[in-house]
Amino acid sequence: MIQLIKMAFRDLGRNRRRSFFSALAVGLALALLLLFASFIQGEMGMAIDTAIRLQSGHLQVRAKSYDESKTSLKWEDLVENPDQVATQIAALAPVKVATPRLFATGFVTVRNESAGARIYGIDPLSEANAPYREGLVSGDFLTPDDREGMLIGKPLAEKLGLKVGDSISLSVNTSNGDVDEQPFTIRGIYSTKTNGFDSAIVFLPLAKAQAFTQAGNHASTVFVLLKDSSQTDAVVAALQNPNYQVLTWAKMNELIVQYEDLANSYMVFFYLIVLGISATVIINTLIMSVFERTREIGILAAIGMKGRRIMALFLAESTLLAIGGIILGLILGGLVVAYFTKYGFFIGNFGVTGILLNDTIYTELTLTDTVNLTIATFVVTLLAGLYPSIVAARMEPVEALRAEK
Repeated sequence: MIQLIKMAFRDLGRNRRRSFFSALAVGLALALLLLFASFIQGEMGMAIDTAIRLQSGHLQVRAKSYDESKTSLKWEDLVENPDQVATQIAALAPVKVATPRLFATGFVTVRNESAGARIYGIDPLSEANAPYREGLVSGDFLTPDDREGMLIGKPLAEKLGLKVGDSISLSVNTSNGDVDEQPFTIRGIYSTKTNGFDSAIVFLPLAKAQAFTQAGNHASTVFVLLKDSSQTDAVVAALQNPNYQVLTWAKMNELIVQYEDLANSYMVFFYLIVLGISATVIINTLIMSVFERTREIGILAAIGMKGRRIMALFLAESTLLAIGGIILGLILGGLVVAYFTKYGFFIGNFGVTGILLNDTIYTELTLTDTVNLTIATFVVTLLAGLYPSIVAARMEPVEALRAEK
């Protein structure tokens, strides 16, 4: 075996340029696979994290008849005594925080311009609202007893030419079906760096939102964050109640789950293409080596080297190319992934309809992906060397010796 490896090293060294570029092709393929896998992992991880933090939570508890698509404010569709319900949920050990939220739809109007908006009535003191508080770019955050203040997203503020302290009119459909309009003052402008969210959501203190929409002591949902998402099913089981529906983040973000499945399918297709190109380079390299060394192969066969040993020699060359390429790929891929893990891909407003994405995607490479892709690259490179090895092993010694030098 050691002798075969030495011979394989010597043979690859005969045309170092070709051998290097063959190993480089393997390395670039692996680096590209690592980058693509880390991008998809980062994108999907960010989409799920953003949806949970900003919109859905790990769980939501709603009235049995509540239909989110209609944003109903009828009392029978809302959670009654939401603070009491939230307190009971928060008492469960796996629960990090539970807080009521009231949803409504309406229009914000300033001067002659208006824009549709989704209103979130929130408890400003709740830990669940930390992403909005931390995203404050100017002004102050809301307070529970504020009856005139509003928090507005930066894209919407820029669209309407608003700044902190400006007055704005907000109109909503109330619980009895009437339209009410009231003036508000911009207390603060926030940015979560998620344009789809920031351009559509305005915040009011829960008490003011309830009074404005005539919702009484009701809320659309109780928003729940868990200490560990793996406890989701256990908490769902504990919250079963005939009067409520308990929705998990996966149920509320079915589009993300479907998109993740689709992305995984595309990843497999992409992997096959990249590895196929890499395998073609290896096959071409070794086939050229076989025909260049036809006479040498004939001499080896004539002095007694068995076909399977000749085959093993070329497989050893394929193995060395695979190892060299993998080392290059791990170095190149690791450096590129490390860069984008720190600085990210800036995508701006580009995204997927219905999925909240930040303006920058940070790559995330897992050990599982690294190991699996490394093994796949190694195996494909070895398989690519199989055909040239068989061609070399099946050469007739007499015909090989007649080949021109």
